[in-house]
Amino acid sequence: MENQNMSASIRKPLPPEHFIVHGTSAETRWEALRGHGEITPNELFFVRNHTTTPLIDVDTWRLRLWGTGLRRVTEYGYRDLLAMPSETLTAFIECAGNGRRLFTEQQGQPVHGISWRLGAVGVARWRGVRLATLLERSGLKPEAVAVMATGLDADYIEDGVNHGRVRRPLPLAKAMDDVLVAYEMNGRPLPPDHGFPARLVVPGWVGIASIKWLGDIEVSTEPLSSPWTTRFYRTAAGEPLREVVVKSAFELEWGARLETGRTHVLHGRSWSGHGAVTRVEFSADLGATWHPVSLIGRPSAHGWARWTVSWTPTTRGEHRLLARATDASGAVQPSHTPSDGTGYQFGAVAHHPVTLV
Repeated sequence: MENQNMSASIRKPLPPEHFIVHGTSAETRWEALRGHGEITPNELFFVRNHTTTPLIDVDTWRLRLWGTGLRRVTEYGYRDLLAMPSETLTAFIECAGNGRRLFTEQQGQPVHGISWRLGAVGVARWRGVRLATLLERSGLKPEAVAVMATGLDADYIEDGVNHGRVRRPLPLAKAMDDVLVAYEMNGRPLPPDHGFPARLVVPGWVGIASIKWLGDIEVSTEPLSSPWTTRFYRTAAGEPLREVVVKSAFELEWGARLETGRTHVLHGRSWSGHGAVTRVEFSADLGATWHPVSLIGRPSAHGWARWTVSWTPTTRGEHRLLARATDASGAVQPSHTPSDGTGYQFGAVAHHPVTLV
């Protein structure tokens, strides 16, 4: 199904020049982002669905907060959220499996799951209400330790096992820090594929944490779990995935054809869940030598660093372009990412193929 230009589970158009469809999900082609600035337009933003995008009646929709960690059960309608003090946050959301295909293509390791290259990521300007505000208004207890949001999409069934609706817990410290209950994306109400009428935005963390189509939020005085922490989206050691690793990508068609003997201005983006990207380097000789690129604008803690580099190739044939980023924590993209077969968190320097003619 990978090369289809439409998906029965996704509502928005998926023109093949902009997307690669993977069953119920759709990957943005990096060359489609060229010239679009920091923000990924809604119509180009990747889609990760476990089932089908639901169409929700906003007039009857309610967000219910409940659990042993709250003093009372509270419900909010859409207009209730719009009436509260709002915040705006520019942040990326990225599927934890982004880059999974490169485990096989680049490292020769078999993995399971959606075969994303690097297009399961996008940056948007989100507007909404801080999750901390809703928790406090619902009477958050001092002994609360965990928060779990549940979406309103259909139950997820795999190999005959019904895992229920998509849901995933957050530690209370993260929930109270910078998590947003967003109802707006890039100045417009959330599109259906991106969580209308409300979704979580969990900055820096893997995309599964940013639950779409919010229906309820449980707050507990005991640790919480779900199949999305015990079965899916875990590290090799069994710990739930959290922060996104540092990555880089070129705004260039995979396998692009470029002319020799002329200077090409290459564009790209780098991002990390551990802080702003502070440095990016470029190599056209498989890492034998590295050259700094020119960063565009100021580093962004939750967005990405945009960059350019000039390159004048002289030799025809097959080549690989490499970009290597360093983030504010000091993390540098490695040359190799160990694989446990799940295909999560590929963070190695990607080898972008081009043909010089």
